[in-house]
Amino acid sequence: MRIYLHLSPNTEIVPFNYQQSLVGAFHKWLGENELHDEISLYSLSWLTKAHATKKGFNFPEGSVFFVSAPHQDLVKDMITGVFKGQDIRWGMRVQEVRMKVTPDFGSKARFLAQSPILIKRKEESDKHHQYYFPKDKESNNFLTETLQRKLEKAGLPTDVSVAFDSTYPNPKIKMITYRNLDIKGTFCPVIVEGDPRAVQFAWEVGVGNSTGIGFGALNHKLENYK
Repeated sequence: MRIYLHLSPNTEIVPFNYQQSLVGAFHKWLGENELHDEISLYSLSWLTKAHATKKGFNFPEGSVFFVSAPHQDLVKDMITGVFKGQDIRWGMRVQEVRMKVTPDFGSKARFLAQSPILIKRKEESDKHHQYYFPKDKESNNFLTETLQRKLEKAGLPTDVSVAFDSTYPNPKIKMITYRNLDIKGTFCPVIVEGDPRAVQFAWEVGVGNSTGIGFGALNHKLENYK
């Protein structure tokens, strides 16, 4: 299930590294929970319709932000929280909430990256994460491994593979600052193939690491925000 939050225009400049505030709003709406310590069985998107300036973003037409998850209870709890306090920050507030039931994508689907796809791994002997991108041979295996681990956590079939679309001509690497850390992710479509429920699950929870803080959110080509 996915909910689209339609937001009012901003009255203050939105900083480039706004994602932390968006995640904070999500947890405020959800109320007390243990999701901070759990593997993220949900996905948060970035804001749409941004107009970049030298100091940050403007959203003169408002924006849309989505949250998706396989468990309806999480989505319902969040909607309840939204109507208790619609403000996010920067003068933006939730004006409308729309829900979408998870579509049937069949056993194979190509998804667009709504936010950068993050792949990171850390060796026990290394204090720093290593980031992986479409050019790296390990990337597709890591994407598949992460999704399979989430499927197992959710008690769903793990018969699935995830791969960057090798025919995509220009994957874009994006650096994002989150909690004073510089993180690199990639805008590139992915192809998810396997059990039909696992393909749906990818749309619900995103792909790669840190989907709970706005990385790896997925869209389908037929999707729109109107």
